[in-house]
Amino acid sequence: MHRIVRKEMVAPNTAMFHVEAPWIARKAKPGQFIIVRLDEMGERIPLSLSGWDPVAGTLRLIVQAVGYTTMKMVALNEGDFILDVAGPLGAHTHLPPEGTLVVIGGGYGAGAVLPNAHEAKSGGRRVLGIIGARTKELVLMEQEMRAICDETFITTDDGSYGITGVVTDALKIILDREKVGAILAVGPVPMMRAVSDMTKPMAIPTLVSLNAIMVDGTGMCGGCRVVVGGETKFACFDGPDFDGHVVDYDLLVRRQKMYKPQEAQALEHACKIDQQVRALR
Repeated sequence: MHRIVRKEMVAPNTAMFHVEAPWIARKAKPGQFIIVRLDEMGERIPLSLSGWDPVAGTLRLIVQAVGYTTMKMVALNEGDFILDVAGPLGAHTHLPPEGTLVVIGGGYGAGAVLPNAHEAKSGGRRVLGIIGARTKELVLMEQEMRAICDETFITTDDGSYGITGVVTDALKIILDREKVGAILAVGPVPMMRAVSDMTKPMAIPTLVSLNAIMVDGTGMCGGCRVVVGGETKFACFDGPDFDGHVVDYDLLVRRQKMYKPQEAQALEHACKIDQQVRALR
């Protein structure tokens, strides 16, 4: 059992948790993730690490309520427990060692890029950050990104904050003025694909974190199969970070949609149970 020692709502339907998991906190590396199971009947879901404290023995997680299990998790509070936390899983991100690093986080991805940004900055590297969101109220981890990066750009789709547009609009500003050594993009697949399409003609090394469907997180179940450079890879074991220029994004999108009907049924079932419980009170 893993106790939630701190919870903060950082945007509508999005919570930041600090969860006790001392063994994982001592071993975690940038780019790695965990798999959680909230209770005995719960599904296993992967969550990126936004940070960790090896002294306090805690992990920091950014969770957006988009499905049945993430909705249940966002409803938890300080003092509540998570049944299982497995990790650290996945490979330590291996970024090209030289040159300016640009980290790009779209939505929840803003939390996931912070460990790599921190590691690069600690190594004396110039780091630029880009955070993308639909509106101002959905911008995540801005203060921490500004504290780590030499310069931070914010973009919002509706122009309510920062640059009006998407993360590639901010990336174009950077690429027009200076040479970049590497890019790390984490967020929705269309965003990562757009970043990769922009940087490929310039041959700028670009890593993306593939949010494929996962079950066990060790490569055994095969649920997270992706195709990268024409080869089948397992996002949980070989990744989750891959060369964005050679990812088969069409296949990734199709596989992400495989269980949409089941997810919709689960949400409908949960709503009915909630209504029945409320009626009994």
